Parts: sequence; structure tokens; C-alpha cells
Amino acid sequence: QVQLVESGGGLVQPGGSLNLSCAASGFTFSRFTMRWYRQAPGKERELVADMLLPGGRRNYAGSAKGRFTISRDNAKNMLYLQMNNLKPEDTAVYYCNAIYGSLRYWGQGTQVTVSS
Repeated sequence: QVQLVESGGGLVQPGGSLNLSCAASGFTFSRFTMRWYRQAPGKERELVADMLLPGGRRNYAGSAKGRFTISRDNAKNMLYLQMNNLKPEDTAVYYCNAIYGSLRYWGQGTQVTVSS
């Protein structure tokens, strides 16, 4: 059974940090491109960051560059998103996503709220 389980979300003040985690199981994690998406209320889901291989190229949305870092540990089947200098506009549900060819898996999401 394929599972992606996000954790690490919560309420943080502007300028604060959070480290999101995504635990993957039920598929060959190392083969998949892994992505973080987010969806704010009333807005479309948007790609935040992705990477294929550990140490490989990472891609970021403009809003995330310089503040967020995506990483993965294939030995642990884990994906991470370190978020620094958070802003109120980063408030959203953050989703872990796995892609390989026509296969696409989603987690249930974790809420991130940035507010004073």
C-alpha cells in the first residue's frame, strides 16, 4: 500500500522556521522524483520544490528560492522541506508528491500557518 505521510506543520511567527517531513512507503522511493506542493485557501495548488536524486539538482518556485531547502534520504525513504524566514503568504497546506512516469502519489498534507 502506497503511503506518503507529511508531518512538521504548525503555527509559526513571521520570520520563523519549520522543517516538514514526508515518510514514504509502498513504492521504490529512490526511483521517484519527489516534490513539495502547497495550496492556500482559495488558490490553486502550486509546486514549491522538487528533486530527483540525493545531491542532485533541486528546483524551487521563485517564492521559495533562498528560504526553502528540499532534501531527501533514500535510505530512510524520507523527504524534507526546511523552511526559513517564513512569511504570512507561506500559509498553506503542504503536500508531498511522488512522480515516476505515469505514477503519481500524494500525501494528505500538513497545515502551515504563519501568523503573529
